[in-house]
Amino acid sequence: MITVESLSKSFKVARRSTGLRQAMKALFYREHTIIEALKDISFTIGPGEIVGYIGPNGAGKSTTIKVMSGILVPDRGSCTIMGYTPWKDRVSYVKHIGVVFGQRSQLWWDVPVIDSFELLRDIYNVPDHEYKKTLDLLIETLDLQHLIHSPVRQLSLGQRMRCEIAASLLHNPKLLFLDEPTIGLDAVSKIAVRQFIKTINKEKGVTIILTTHDMFDIEALADRVILIGKGSLLYDGKLEALRKRFATHKTITADYRENRNQFHIPGSSFLSWSPERAVLSVDTEQVMISEVINQLSLHVDLIDVSIESPPIEEMIVQLYKEYQL
Repeated sequence: MITVESLSKSFKVARRSTGLRQAMKALFYREHTIIEALKDISFTIGPGEIVGYIGPNGAGKSTTIKVMSGILVPDRGSCTIMGYTPWKDRVSYVKHIGVVFGQRSQLWWDVPVIDSFELLRDIYNVPDHEYKKTLDLLIETLDLQHLIHSPVRQLSLGQRMRCEIAASLLHNPKLLFLDEPTIGLDAVSKIAVRQFIKTINKEKGVTIILTTHDMFDIEALADRVILIGKGSLLYDGKLEALRKRFATHKTITADYRENRNQFHIPGSSFLSWSPERAVLSVDTEQVMISEVINQLSLHVDLIDVSIESPPIEEMIVQLYKEYQL
């Protein structure tokens, strides 16, 4: 569905030092720096995939999304999506995509949300019966009943983001770009939006490219992640492979009847210990979790045991460190 090959994009940025003399000099001569936002980026994405496109600030994520949505023209390389070249076939192409930029709005600021929806219906030429069916689904799923008759400027950031997502889906796109879709949302709204994204992916087969710094969004939605850093593609693979690569340590918390004799279990180390509770870090490459629990039961009278894997954010931080980002 999506084929990106050797995509490159650079920007010329003006530079000058502080001070009146430098300001006067800049009137006649400006120094420029070339910033390479993308360097030979290549990947393919199949229909129905949810892909997490991640990287630190300034890595080139939004530039990639803007090229793929037809907003920017690359310096070199090719991008074919559903048979279209986004920046060449933009009028025909945009009918098949939806885009949500967390820091940009496609809704008209001073009019009620429903007026923006109806204007978008006319822009995309959506048939009335299809529009009504889709709108009812979006209003119910995203809980927009009390929002659509309010001007956009009166909505909170979280409320506006839910309306933005609905607006991007009114024309039933086959491909959805989500750039920071849960920014500003409270915990309840985040869960609702994530569930909605899963639903449209599963029931309508919408392909989704998700760009976010919220790693819990990635963990909840994406099976595959693409890591970009300093304009270059650094990692492209399954999230589960990342887990196996970095989550070699697990944390075991054991509650037991009072025992004042501290003990040692090979392949593990105590993070904390008390006569009634121990928290251990276990290296799963050296010892199996089941063996550690078995050893615990030999030393103490267990009441409860919990096992935790490292948060997804810790694994992503390790990945950043590996690539020196």
